[in-house]
Amino acid sequence: MESNHILSLPIVKEENICLPLVITAVSKYWGIDLPFSEAKEIAKKYPNMKGSIMMEGIELAERHGLVSLILNSTIKELKKLIDMGIPPIVILPGIRDTVQHASLILGYDDMEKTILHYFPEPDKIGAIPEKKFDEQWSEDDRLLLVLIPTDILSEINLGNKKEKSNRLCFNAEKLRLQGKFTDAITTLQKALEINQSNSTAYCLLGGMLNDQNSSDAIQYYQKSIALNPRCYLAYRGLGNFYLKSKDYSNAEKYYTKAIEINQNRFGPIYKNRGLVRLEQNKKTEAKNDFEKYLEQMPNASDRTEILEVLKEL
Repeated sequence: MESNHILSLPIVKEENICLPLVITAVSKYWGIDLPFSEAKEIAKKYPNMKGSIMMEGIELAERHGLVSLILNSTIKELKKLIDMGIPPIVILPGIRDTVQHASLILGYDDMEKTILHYFPEPDKIGAIPEKKFDEQWSEDDRLLLVLIPTDILSEINLGNKKEKSNRLCFNAEKLRLQGKFTDAITTLQKALEINQSNSTAYCLLGGMLNDQNSSDAIQYYQKSIALNPRCYLAYRGLGNFYLKSKDYSNAEKYYTKAIEINQNRFGPIYKNRGLVRLEQNKKTEAKNDFEKYLEQMPNASDRTEILEVLKEL
């Protein structure tokens, strides 16, 4: 692909829940080999964990000479970083039952109007149309992470007052995964003291209060949506809260809003909306949702049970 805006990144295969592949690739790009043994040791704090703990990877990279910035950014700034030779990591929606994932951006093509993603395979690049990329990126408040050597830090002039607040959000998520819920909530409250317009912090706080079945979750989700009307996770969180509260019409309303933002982000949302529709005797709509769930989650552990429900509808 012809473009002057592509960075050459090393191919990396090995990853760990505490050392995401994208962090290893960026570190190697800067000539730093992060010790995998250290990541394995840290991972013992997270038994039975699937996915990855971004903050552990960031801190591991920082212990070995890199510095990080966690920003809310724009496509213009993302391109500026690429042209400075800095590969940014962005937080994007997931698919199936992965709710979000970190993607490493290695370039862009102005002729084709695409953003280019890193794949850990030779000569393979993922291209997403710029408009689609920006829509997806906006669902998580356009979060962008840079890992760079200290001497480059002064060259990055991306004024971003949310940086400290964002870092606390990533820390809070790490604490939650360690089961330290009180510390996680306190950390998010600090993030909001630093910056009261951080949609991510409100959404995470809503999620943690939702886990505790606290109705305070509602106001935090609503604040997150007010700041970022495309915050998929806040709409889905409200749907989950109202499902648990057996307020089925509100649950359906918020699940539908999440699905309108992104139809493919999280397969299980269709099962949940199917359940709340069934509770309201909307059998045709429920059937459509259960079919969509199985289409997006072909290997779902409850596939047999859902097929039984479909037979009766």
